[in-house]
Amino acid sequence: MNEETIYALVFLAWLAGAAAFVLGLHQMNSPATARGGNRLSAGGMAVAVLATLIWLVVRPGGLGNSPLPLIIIVGGFAIGGGIGFVLARRVAMTAMPQLVSLFNAVGGGAAALVAIDDYIRGVSIGEMEVSTAIFVVLGAVIGSVTFSGSLIASGKLQGTVPGRPIFFPGSRLLTVVLALGTVAGFLLLVLSAAGVVALTPELGLIVLGLIVVAALIFGITMVLPIGGADMPVVISLLNSFTGTAAAMAGFVINNPVLIIAGALVGAAGGILTKLMADAMNRSIANIMVGGFGAGDGAAGDAGPGAEGGNVREVGMDDAAIQLAYAQKVIIVPGYGLAVAQAQHAVRELAELLEDRGVEVSYAIHPVAGRMPGHMNVLLAEANVPYPQLKEMDEINPEFDRADVALVVGANDVTNPAARSNPASPIYGMPILNVDHARSILVIKRSMRPGYAGIDNELYVNPKTGMVFADAKDGLNQLVAAVKLV
Repeated sequence: MNEETIYALVFLAWLAGAAAFVLGLHQMNSPATARGGNRLSAGGMAVAVLATLIWLVVRPGGLGNSPLPLIIIVGGFAIGGGIGFVLARRVAMTAMPQLVSLFNAVGGGAAALVAIDDYIRGVSIGEMEVSTAIFVVLGAVIGSVTFSGSLIASGKLQGTVPGRPIFFPGSRLLTVVLALGTVAGFLLLVLSAAGVVALTPELGLIVLGLIVVAALIFGITMVLPIGGADMPVVISLLNSFTGTAAAMAGFVINNPVLIIAGALVGAAGGILTKLMADAMNRSIANIMVGGFGAGDGAAGDAGPGAEGGNVREVGMDDAAIQLAYAQKVIIVPGYGLAVAQAQHAVRELAELLEDRGVEVSYAIHPVAGRMPGHMNVLLAEANVPYPQLKEMDEINPEFDRADVALVVGANDVTNPAARSNPASPIYGMPILNVDHARSILVIKRSMRPGYAGIDNELYVNPKTGMVFADAKDGLNQLVAAVKLV
């Protein structure tokens, strides 16, 4: 089999992998088909990787006379794949946002290293075209920003970096200066490749090194001022950066499947970022400026009661009676549900109520949790029926005829201040209309504010009964109490 035939087969395998990415991404539009879409995309990637490995071995010159390159590649597959497999199996659902951020960092860092290596190789042999220089520098910049920014985002989610907005004197000015310096360095290297500016290879490498350092610092200073309440949007944006950096790497090494996959991820992440920002009724620019959201540790245990409102606490028996004799119950999950790993307990309660003839559905806010789709993933993992998961626009009209709204660990996305209080930092953000239900039950460990760091007016609503308990323990107690009704 000659070289042209082999390359044609490899190229067809790349296209098949790219087609699998597109079809898999389409299937991820619905929770019912998302798992299949994930498997299809993973299968496409396996085909693309295997085809690339075959081409590296059989192409003219191959991997050289030494087996060392092949050993390094296979070893990288084994180590990286093994670490990814173990993490995916062992990481708790509550830590999934942190893991996604780490994956973003790895993807961005890999793309940056590919770009840097290609630049070094290009200048060493004196072959650096303008188009190559553009893709190389963009890949290095975007990948570096994604790497450092994703690490900071992961740290904020994990708690190793404070979740509140972090500023230091001149931080925003430094961010602007770094951005301008990166743009200047980019133009300098591109003009050098075009022959407009004379740069020696050594000086070009120094400029690229300065650009990478500036981009790494920019990623840090960009994410530090962003509060924890905006983390879902930040994760989406960094995911888009990862895809864009991968596409740039694809242009650098002339790999169509990497270009297509990166473009898909970049576009999907960009669209999701816009949708998440719209769900908060804020612009992406406003979110990236930072300063919103105080983080988990921003406030103490004081709550709405501290402002003069009356908080009504109810016992498990009273809450169970309300649920058992309701005709329609809407469950509103939030990050507290994920922290307590209470998804199976809430499904058990829902099934128990359904056996009694109660209509049960789940209200999913776009930014509930710490990453896009966090609640959907959590409840799907507990095998909650997909038709019961209702997005905000679909479920909001139903609160008016709901007998009970059961809020489990959700906070800011249920705060009526977003509609009624122009002075509130979340004013204008679309929320779930929980306060429209005839009766409201809130399972919460304390009166501590959520990630936005503000009190929730819902808790002093006369219709609201507070059940102070860990989400999992509280739900288990409700299950036992409902069985006795």
